[in-house]
Amino acid sequence: MSTPNSSPNRLAWRRFRRHVPGMLGLGYVIMCMIVGLCGYLLAPDNSTHANFQVLELAKQAPGTEASVLLLPQPMDQDRNWLEIFFSGDVPPGIPIALDPASELELTSSWVKFTRISGVSDSLALSKFGVEDPNITEADFEGQFVIHRTFWLGTDSYGRDLLSRIMLGTRVSLTVGLMSVLISLCIGILMGTMAGYFGGWVDRIIMWLVSVLWSIPTLLMALALAAVLGRGFWQLFVAIGISMWVEVARLVRGQILATREQPYVEAAQSLGYSSGRIMWRHILPNVFNPIIVIAVANFGAAVLIESGLSFLGLGVEVPIPTWGRMVNEGYTYLVFEAGQWLAIYPGLALVLLIVSVNLVGIGLRDAFDLKN
Repeated sequence: MSTPNSSPNRLAWRRFRRHVPGMLGLGYVIMCMIVGLCGYLLAPDNSTHANFQVLELAKQAPGTEASVLLLPQPMDQDRNWLEIFFSGDVPPGIPIALDPASELELTSSWVKFTRISGVSDSLALSKFGVEDPNITEADFEGQFVIHRTFWLGTDSYGRDLLSRIMLGTRVSLTVGLMSVLISLCIGILMGTMAGYFGGWVDRIIMWLVSVLWSIPTLLMALALAAVLGRGFWQLFVAIGISMWVEVARLVRGQILATREQPYVEAAQSLGYSSGRIMWRHILPNVFNPIIVIAVANFGAAVLIESGLSFLGLGVEVPIPTWGRMVNEGYTYLVFEAGQWLAIYPGLALVLLIVSVNLVGIGLRDAFDLKN
């Protein structure tokens, strides 16, 4: 009799914990999940989609420090913490990049400053809503000037690249997860029916699988995305439909190898329905290979999403995605300064894909009882 500590799942988890590359990959994936979930709380720019643009600071190198004067703008409604957590905050104001070597000068009704371009300018204090004519430069600066360090530089619109990469994690993980769920629902259903019933059901389903298998996954996702249009749910459907055939083939093979087992024949002799036998007796016993292929498909879905975004068929602008950021920055790799615009989001994508694949390899080895 097996004890709870020697159950197959616990043994697989012990084997996986000894798989160092898999654990490293899992740690990075978990870190990406935390960043994706809490992106607006962690990102330096917590405006919606990290779309706070300071055009004077376009294509600044990593590590650039800047001071920005914020001209208040009317806001329809302040957002509560829950809205900020899910969709970000409103932009803090209309930005004016300041010359770091200059200082603000206040008069009775004006504030004088020097733009980053070196041009001197001034604005009335009334535009900032300042009613105290005796306000000091230090108090004014504390209210209306922000000092920002762009650790990974800025893009061609002056947006913080680090914040957009962090929020792009949310898009990649969400699309990958939903696409895998769609592919699992379709693939498990089709593969189970084909493997259990056999006959003409198996022939029809496998004919459909063979047809779709002959079409490259990225090409099919590209065609579906072009037909369905741009948006989150369109990406889910396009990628999920293009990936279910692998799941169906795997599940069918596992069902064919399992349906002749004694416990299945016993369930049939007891008069259990086909649905109960498939979903409650056979499928739970072939779940481990499904987990492995689901993890592998997750990485593939993230890569396909990035490819579609690179081609302009991803989510709508200005939602940050790694594929679109690579597209916006790849021309700078050769022709102009600004290589970081493509390198950093591309590196984030590569690290996530490699980590997911390492987790998949670790799970495969953990569930392989022959080793």
